Amino acid sequence: MAVPWSRSWRSSTRAAVLLQYCCISSRRAFTPAASAGRRASTSAATQVLFQQAHVHNFNKPVTLSRHRCKYLYSTPASCSLHSDAKLKDPFSLVQKDLQNIYDDIKQQLLVSKAELKALCDYYFDGKGKAFRPMIVILMARACNVHSNKEGVLLPAQRSIAMISEMIHTASLVHDDVIDDSDKRRGKNTINNVWGERKAILAGDFILSAASMALARIGNTTVVSVLSQVIEDLVRGEFMQLGSKENENERFKHYLEKTFKKTASLIANSCKAVSILVNSDPEVHEIAYQYGRNVGIAFQLVDDILDFTSSAKCLGKPSAADLKLGLATGPVLFACQQFPELHAMIMRRFSSDGDVDRAWQYVLKSDGVEQTNYLAQHYCQEAIRQISRLRPSSERDALIRLTELVLRRDK
Repeated sequence: MAVPWSRSWRSSTRAAVLLQYCCISSRRAFTPAASAGRRASTSAATQVLFQQAHVHNFNKPVTLSRHRCKYLYSTPASCSLHSDAKLKDPFSLVQKDLQNIYDDIKQQLLVSKAELKALCDYYFDGKGKAFRPMIVILMARACNVHSNKEGVLLPAQRSIAMISEMIHTASLVHDDVIDDSDKRRGKNTINNVWGERKAILAGDFILSAASMALARIGNTTVVSVLSQVIEDLVRGEFMQLGSKENENERFKHYLEKTFKKTASLIANSCKAVSILVNSDPEVHEIAYQYGRNVGIAFQLVDDILDFTSSAKCLGKPSAADLKLGLATGPVLFACQQFPELHAMIMRRFSSDGDVDRAWQYVLKSDGVEQTNYLAQHYCQEAIRQISRLRPSSERDALIRLTELVLRRDK
């Protein structure tokens, strides 16, 4: 199980630096604290950031602040929502929309060659969580309600949900080749079953099918937005191959890589469905920022689970990231308390015993706690953003989704 996110987190200078970077990156997030951080020393920034930041306990009412804008939903300065009683279950709201989504994706992958079809269909077996399509459809309906469209899902918006899952799956196929992985979602990887060459071709074919489906939508702005995702995936993979000597640059490098490899797809897919129904750039930005913050939080929790969850729950070996030479959030935070990790990070845990020693240092430190704390702040910003839309069941489900992201254990 992941460490309970509702614990009281200990502040640290490194967390302040990270939160300050997050504020700058998202432009609007935690503005007063970020401003104070830029004017003061790192120590002062720590005080300001941690005093101003409020970590929501989902067992209590959510207090949501709203930004007044003539284009957005206008409410009093705050309102209360009870996650246990009022917020809708995200999965139940989109169950009908997702019912045949994997079959529809397979229709996009029709080929005459039986083996290529088997490769392409391998991960579209209906056993995935469909996390990305779920977010995209919820965002689409929330934006439709906000734009007085009564929440009716447009066919093009559902197509974007399918395309997001296709791009994600293609990236998994390629990642498994790069990482030489033999397990994915509890089953043998494509490269383990059919070999690396065929796996690469299968990933390329899925991407090409996604590109064709995207072109059929016929909206050049949407094409441009989702094309950015593929560029970010490639750049993120290159960033993962390297590291930074300077510790502050290393954290920024890690968060930027996390955005490009994980959050960009969610952020830009959410933005794309908002573009199809609303011409207001503010609404597009709300959708984008929600996806960005939830996406980064999702990956931070995933990095935590690499240390706290068993291989049986994850469907992949525990400490997989360390074995790949990757220094994720828990390691980078632990490095502050155990400087010995610095040399291991730079040599990518390649010496005998590095993985085990690094594992022990992380467990002795508060690296897992601080990473979970950071994920909470990203979810808080996601809530702040989405709360600017008109109230709807889908909007409230997106708020509830931040709780599920933080509490997941696989």
